Amino acid sequence: MSLSQMELDRLRRIPEERVLEETLDLLQGRVAVISSFGAESAVLLDLVARVDPSVPVFFLDTKRHFPETLEYRDRLARRLGLTDVRTLSPTPKMLHDRDPQDQLADFDPDACCALRKVEPLELVLPDFDVWITGRKRSQAATRAALPLVDPQPDGSVKLNPLAGWGPEKIEAQMQRRDLPRHPLVAKGYTSIGCAPCTRAVKDGEDGRAGRWAGLAKTECGIHRPA
Repeated sequence: MSLSQMELDRLRRIPEERVLEETLDLLQGRVAVISSFGAESAVLLDLVARVDPSVPVFFLDTKRHFPETLEYRDRLARRLGLTDVRTLSPTPKMLHDRDPQDQLADFDPDACCALRKVEPLELVLPDFDVWITGRKRSQAATRAALPLVDPQPDGSVKLNPLAGWGPEKIEAQMQRRDLPRHPLVAKGYTSIGCAPCTRAVKDGEDGRAGRWAGLAKTECGIHRPA
């Protein structure tokens, strides 16, 4: 099932500051969250939990995450009272058949992301009509045109309630709500993905410069550049 044109038009009319709350209310049971449990994830997840802590939150465990990310996922979920955090992973057979040496990312990072992220998520995408993400225009040039309401080819919608938030607003909200921080943030990691493909960010770089550094790649494939 997908959103009707009437439902889509209604989402587009909701003011940005109320879009998350009203979407969760209007489309209850048809909405899920995608979260990396990364550097800024606590802000979105806190907003969601304050409206409805039972909303499904999907985390893609690629089997290549920093140990700190997995610990942070569990700690943050407990702190916010999230009751339906679901972990998606490639199956052992998929990994054995397509990346038996755990070296796929070294020569084909797009194929590695497809195996470990895109394909596991595709199995559950049809179950929900709206997917809430924490993407922001300020994160990178490839996200500068990110819309608040982002219709997808399959008729679903990706909702980006923090699209207009900049680093200052994120930091102010983290402090105001006393939200726990990902342990790697203190070490200069501003965008956190798989350990082999993520480095700390240098002064003057955009927030996602540490992802796939040195490659033309800027997204894992679960989101389109905007």
